[in-house]
Amino acid sequence: MQAPLEIAGNKVKPGQRVTIDLPMAQLYTHTDMTLTAHVIHGRKPGPRLFICSTVHGDEINGVEIIRRLLKRRNLSSLHGTLIAIPVVNSFGFIHRSRYLPDRRDLNRSFPGSLNGSLASRLAALLLNEILELCSHGIDLHTGSNHRFNLPQIRASLDDAETEKLARAFGAPVMIHSRLRDGSLRDAVADQGIPVLLYEAGEAYRFDELSIRTGVRGIVAVMRMLGMLPKRSTKVSHPVFQANTSKWVRAPISGILSEGVNVGRQVAKGDKLGIVCDPYGEKEEVVRAPFAGLVIGRLQLPLVYQGDALFHLAIFDEGQEVEPILQGLVSDLGQEDFWPQVK
Repeated sequence: MQAPLEIAGNKVKPGQRVTIDLPMAQLYTHTDMTLTAHVIHGRKPGPRLFICSTVHGDEINGVEIIRRLLKRRNLSSLHGTLIAIPVVNSFGFIHRSRYLPDRRDLNRSFPGSLNGSLASRLAALLLNEILELCSHGIDLHTGSNHRFNLPQIRASLDDAETEKLARAFGAPVMIHSRLRDGSLRDAVADQGIPVLLYEAGEAYRFDELSIRTGVRGIVAVMRMLGMLPKRSTKVSHPVFQANTSKWVRAPISGILSEGVNVGRQVAKGDKLGIVCDPYGEKEEVVRAPFAGLVIGRLQLPLVYQGDALFHLAIFDEGQEVEPILQGLVSDLGQEDFWPQVK
């Protein structure tokens, strides 16, 4: 049996499942705000995995992913510890905003300071009281600013342990992504903690494929880490690895139409969409400057010159990657993501 776990003065016994509220700054109405973590401390020792969502307050897919994850009955036989934080940026979540009230981006505020801005204080609280206790982590995100992302893992794939986690997750695409200064991923990497960043769907919206892929991926990582029993069946759809990705931008201001969907494979020179003025007098075709897989696109058709329109993961010419998405959809059986019911 593993030892009790202490989080911010709260002791969690082996086999116990508790919700812990860490005090944050109050609202100006004198209402208390908390950073709330749900902790499942298994009876037997194992890794300590954190799953967090809504670092950006408008990216809500992860909230539903964590809700479904926590309803799984097999968590009662957990080895190690699962710490789930469905709403990190509760200020932004309440106000339907990506940012905190001080207009700072929480994911550029780590490691933070308990004497700094509101964003800095929240970053320090999360890192010092929860994340530093863990051995592995998964940070859940969506596309921002009217952009939709194909389910994908971004991680430091040059680290062997992180690369193993990324492959186990089984998202259709995994991208080697450099660490950004001030990000959660950068802060925990400094602590030697392997972490995955899962991007899927768009802000303010639930997307069922993104949610199901996320739940299945987290469970697969937990099985790989030995936190849950392993299964004989494995992911049958391929996982495409890209070492880089680039956005294709609007050549002129206007209205985007006939845009290609995410999950499509394109060759160099293929048409991605058309940008035209409202009167039909001027239009320009947007073409792929290189071969790639469309892993993100702008959903809002009103664009300015230079706006990011289509996000392409770059791969070698001749490599077939479009069947990945179809394979993922057919691979998602109901038992893989819906919580079991009595």
